[in-house]
This record gives sequence, structure tokens and C-alpha cells, in this order.
Amino acid sequence: MTSIRRWLLGWLIFGMAVASVIAAYAIFHTARREASELFDYELRTVALSLPANLSGAGDGETHSPDLGDLADDRILIQIWDRAGTPIYHSGQAPVFERLPPGFNTVRDGDSHWRTFGVAHADRYVQVAQPVSVREDLALHLALHTMWPLGVLLPVTIMLVLLVVARGLAPIGGLSRALATRTIDSLEPLRLDGTVPVEIRPLVEALNDLLQRLSSASHAQRTFIADAAHELRSPLAALKLQLQAASRDGSLKGERQTLERLEQRVNRIIHLVQQLLTLAREDAQPVTSMVPVSLRRIGEQAVSDLSLLAELREIDLGLECEQEQGPSDAYTVLAEPHALGVLLGNLINNAIRHTPPGGRVDVVLTRDGERIGIEVVDSGSGIEETELERVFDRFYRGGGAKGEGSGLGLAIVARIAERHQLALSLRNNVGAPGLRVSVSGLRAPAADAPVAAAG
Repeated sequence: MTSIRRWLLGWLIFGMAVASVIAAYAIFHTARREASELFDYELRTVALSLPANLSGAGDGETHSPDLGDLADDRILIQIWDRAGTPIYHSGQAPVFERLPPGFNTVRDGDSHWRTFGVAHADRYVQVAQPVSVREDLALHLALHTMWPLGVLLPVTIMLVLLVVARGLAPIGGLSRALATRTIDSLEPLRLDGTVPVEIRPLVEALNDLLQRLSSASHAQRTFIADAAHELRSPLAALKLQLQAASRDGSLKGERQTLERLEQRVNRIIHLVQQLLTLAREDAQPVTSMVPVSLRRIGEQAVSDLSLLAELREIDLGLECEQEQGPSDAYTVLAEPHALGVLLGNLINNAIRHTPPGGRVDVVLTRDGERIGIEVVDSGSGIEETELERVFDRFYRGGGAKGEGSGLGLAIVARIAERHQLALSLRNNVGAPGLRVSVSGLRAPAADAPVAAAG
């Protein structure tokens, strides 16, 4: 993945490093050249400033001038009279031949010397200095000239790191502001003086997108509410009219035909309810977790579907495993209405696919701090090849019996996904029927109030 931060830092630091190397090279060679010119000036100054009465055999004890710091630079002096006879040379100095006036570079054995000669009215003065000394001193001066650059480079790199981090901070703040929002938080991002001009178009585009998402979400909720009213009410009225007409004899026909008509109306009503439930779950991806009694929800679901179970001659019951006392509520963190829909769909699905005389058990399980639900029936079960597909919308297995829309388990899967629960189906071992397990419900804190099941 391309990183703007790494790209900026990499190129800026690389550019500064290259520029620093070039600058160091230029400074180093410029300093050496200027140092060489300075030493040439020093030779010329010495040659021109020697006293006129300087003479002697060259022992350097009584006749040598006081050259001060020049002795450290190993300045050598030679003087000839007008006739070309040597009249002075500095102590322990090698004797060069008389060279032409001006600057010269000569070789003496394994060393090189830089010389300067000047002719006066009555004498000729020549001064010399080892090139190695000049090079050492020039290198020393050049390195002393470069030390500010060595300090400046790391300081500049630290400044670049700080500036880039501060410059990209608004983007990080924008990312955190978006990451901490819930799906329902669609209000525009705040535009004030802290938003840089460069990312203002991005913020404005995001605000436009958030506004469109808010409009779409509002339209979806409005459609679901309108559809719930416009679809359920006419279908319920149609069912009541069919039942009334059948009782007072105004609707004539074969009884079997009327029963089939009522069954189809019931199936349409069930399908509409399932579609609306699924649409509501899809439109509400965020779950508000509150402490709720799973036992109370189970009792309510069993009570609501007990009449259907009696009509189909099915034994429906609720069991509690690892119960921590008679008043154990199996309290979990969940969304009460969604958990009731999940359990109701599982029980309804089990009843519809269990033959008369069968059994459906709702079992509350506990595994440490985790609580789960199992719905076990004695129906025909599901083919192993179809176990993974029964969660698809509108899918009904080839051996499915009873009335259904193929949406019950899809709704269960959607609710389980919102609650981050594990959902599994498996056929009973050694007995007919299916076992649906929902696990991963967490117990709340001990002092948390329990919400009423709705």
C-alpha cells in the first residue's frame, strides 16, 4: 500500500542527504583550495617581511628571526646575496637550488615542497613549506568548516519528521473521526479553521456522501414502515373477510378450496412478515447491547408458539442446562427484540418441519461465562450437502416439508452476525431431527440492570 507519509519522508530525507553530500564535497574542496591560497599568502608574507640584516651560517641560534606560530608550519627560509652566494638558511633546513621568482612546487626526495621566491635590490629570498604540512592543515581547516553541516543534517531530518507529522495530522484526525462513528451517525463533518485548505474538498465530498447516505437510510426506513402498514393491513383484512364470509355462507365453494385459499393467504402474510423483518435487520447493522434475560425471552417465544405446536400435535418445551438456581435468568448482553426474533424463527422453523407427534426442545446452555441456545427437533433433518445453503435467502431444501418462505434461517443468520455469535446446524446423531446451536452470548456485569423482553 502506498503511504503519503513514507513517500514524503523518503524523498525529502533522500533529497537532503544527496544535497548534503554535494554541499559537503563542494565545501570541502573549496575550503582546501582557500586554505592552499592562504598558505601561499603566508609564504609571500614571510618572504617580503624578513629583516634586511638577516644573515649567518644557518645554525638558527643567534640569527634566526622570531617567526612565532610560523615554526609550527615548518616554514624554511633561504637567502642569497646579489652575487648568488648563500648568506642564510634556517636551521636544519634542506638546501634547495635557487628557483625562479614566484611560486613553484619542487620534489626533494620523497616529499614535495611549495616555494616562493622574491628578488630584492641586494638579495634574493626564497621560502618553502612541505606540501604534506599544507595538505594536513588544509584538511584540518576543511573538516572544521564542515562540522556545522554535520549538525545541521540530523536537525533538519528531525524537523522534517515533525513538520510532515504535523502536516498530515488533520488527515489522521479525519480518519479517527470517521472510524469512531456508528452507522447511524450520518451528520456532516465539522468544517472550521482547523481543516487545511488542501483537504477541505475531501471533507466536503465526504459530507455530501454522508448527506446522500442519510437520505437513503431515511428513505429505506420510511419504505419499511410504509410497506409494513400497506401490506400487512390489507392481508389481515382479507383473511378476516374470508373467515367471515366462510362462516355466514356468503362465500360458497368446496371446503377444500376455501382451506387452500386461506393457507395461501396465511403464507403470503408470513412471507410479508419475514421480508419486513429481514429488511429491518439489514437496515439496522449496529446492535445496542443491553442486559436481557435469555430465559424470559425463551419462555415468551415458547408461549407465543405453543398454540401452533398444539395444532400440529408437537411437544414444545424449554430446558435449562447448568442452571445456577431456580431464579437463574441466564442474563446476556443482546438486543432484546432481535434475540426474540431469532429464537422465534428457530422454533417456528422447527415446528413447521417436524411431523405430528414430534418434539421440539429449546435448550439454554452455559459454558463458563458464555451462554447459548439450542433448538432440537425430531423432524426429518437436512441433507448434509444442503447444511451450508439453508442460510441463503429463499432457499428451501429438496426434502423440506410444510409451509415456509425460505427466509427464517436467513434472518437468524443476520441477527447472529450482528451479535457476533456462532451459528451451527447439524443433524442429530442416532435419532432423526436437526439441532441448531447459537453460542457466544456474553454475561453482563453483575450490577447491570436487566432490560425487559419485548
